[in-house]
Amino acid sequence: MRDILGTMNSWLEDERSIALATVVKTWGSAPRREGAKMGITDEMAMTGSVSGGCVEGAVVEEALAGLKDGKPRLLKFGVADDMAWEVGLTCGGSIEVFVEPLDSLWWDALADLAARDHFGVTVTVMDGDYIGEKALLDSAGVVLYQTDALPDDMLARLKAAARESSKSGIVTLNEDENETRVMIDMQVERPHLILIGGVHVSIPLQAMASQVGFRVSIVDPRSAFASKERFPNAANILHSYPDKALLQLGLDRSTYLAVLTHDPKIDDKALITALPANIPYVGVLSSGRTHRQRVARLKEAGLSDDLITRIRTPIGIDIGASTPEEIAVCILAEIIAVRNGASLEAAGTAR
Repeated sequence: MRDILGTMNSWLEDERSIALATVVKTWGSAPRREGAKMGITDEMAMTGSVSGGCVEGAVVEEALAGLKDGKPRLLKFGVADDMAWEVGLTCGGSIEVFVEPLDSLWWDALADLAARDHFGVTVTVMDGDYIGEKALLDSAGVVLYQTDALPDDMLARLKAAARESSKSGIVTLNEDENETRVMIDMQVERPHLILIGGVHVSIPLQAMASQVGFRVSIVDPRSAFASKERFPNAANILHSYPDKALLQLGLDRSTYLAVLTHDPKIDDKALITALPANIPYVGVLSSGRTHRQRVARLKEAGLSDDLITRIRTPIGIDIGASTPEEIAVCILAEIIAVRNGASLEAAGTAR
């Protein structure tokens, strides 16, 4: 939802009438995942997308109808291979989109979480007597918002569904002989890319990572390398050694680390601090010979073989990169692949 947040908030400030469309399920190939959103005003202004094709046209029509009658609706579009491009699917498949008049109080609560970069999950009823009723929960399962017509027993079922789900998508609640479909819509923390070293490759890497939604921090005790002039869009620039800076920034499930200085006095401190934290990605820019020397130092510092084997080096997917910009592409591609759970059989780049 971050891609439409600014425009939606601006529309709300202008007191415009808004509908929200959310992708709730896809089959086959679709360019937008579950949770993708599009905002539509009663004047047919749009922000975001749900498919990338003329599905949007049909969704807009239903959104305008929903703004008139105040009712949500669940739409399903099915596509054959030879018609796929005409409705924005890359090949045959189908997509379900939930369209509803925007609940501004829910949106304000969700936008507040996004502004503070906090986790939140919305559970919305997709069918039955309570279609459109929803609850927003934080990472601890505390209800931050619920619609007025949501009964306590249904709220309890929505909370249980949120606890048991690990990703966005449709789940079915079963009680007695009744089934109710609900949408789990997770807003996760923005991924945080920490670059150890304000070196040449860090400049395009920071710019590219910011463009695809990462929050980027630069850590380098050498202030001449890590400056605001070199990294104008960095969220943080810390002129301290990584053992202090990483603790200050925090290491968690959304942290990705690229170690780039080639200086053992800096790089080793980053690895000794980050590897025990079990973050999803630790990559190091180095040659095989340099890494063998590094492994010996890390073992001497007390790191186990299991931790050391988590280091991805040479960093990045092997695309034969040579320029700083190309190296930045291969590093970011590997990080995105790890984040998305994609196969990395071809990972590794010689430097």
